[in-house]
Amino acid sequence: MSTIQIILIFIIAFLAGMEGVLDQFQFHQPLVSATLIGLVTGHLEAGIILGGSLQLIALGWANVGAAIAPDVALASVASAIIMVLGLEGGTADLQTTISTAIVLAIPLAVAGLFLTMLVRTISITLVHGMDKAAETANFKGIEMLTYAAASLQGLRIAIPALLLCFISPEVVTNTLNSMPSWLANGMSIGGGMVAAVGYAMVINLMETKETWPFFALGFVLSAIPQLTLIGLGVIGISLALIYTTLKRSGSNNNGGGNSGDPLGDILNDY
Repeated sequence: MSTIQIILIFIIAFLAGMEGVLDQFQFHQPLVSATLIGLVTGHLEAGIILGGSLQLIALGWANVGAAIAPDVALASVASAIIMVLGLEGGTADLQTTISTAIVLAIPLAVAGLFLTMLVRTISITLVHGMDKAAETANFKGIEMLTYAAASLQGLRIAIPALLLCFISPEVVTNTLNSMPSWLANGMSIGGGMVAAVGYAMVINLMETKETWPFFALGFVLSAIPQLTLIGLGVIGISLALIYTTLKRSGSNNNGGGNSGDPLGDILNDY
């Protein structure tokens, strides 16, 4: 990697780290960060493929109460850098490299939890500093400590990303090429399964008796080879519009015990 590329990756990683807590511009999302890293390194197509695959996994990750989800920012940035290093070696297969990066994203995300806890522990000191500044109406001090806390979140991702950038691409490529065929095939299969598990987690969060018919219909339609993604998108939008129209018309109908949910009423009849 050139010096300019390393600097741009550092900036992207820094923004992704801050967005993990700010959540304003979504730089921490895999589809954004992996695509940007692929763009600045000249591997845009591979970055989009990796980001899209990781995004399906990350859709099921969410902080619930005191439970902290795996670190999606570190997973997406680090796996994208590993993918780029493997491709720049010149001999690694594209599919194998991307699949390996997807599989490595899970342990990277779990490892990121340690960095998250470390930064949040340090941030406690900053919060106490803000309390003391508030007692004396030192608004400038509160503002500076806020920037410091956000910068720590950025460095949480940027520093590991910077260290990964100095790994020789040949080392990563030789490691990938030295894997036996059974392990490479296992990585490829595992990469596909990880994305499926992530999507299953999303379904588990969203599923209701009203939405299951749409899930089933979507799986059946996706098996028709003549239907493109655009066609499936049009069908999905049409079904959503039909559902909302029926629901709206049902809620305006006060007779017949209509609940306002057409699918719910149909299922309740059984």
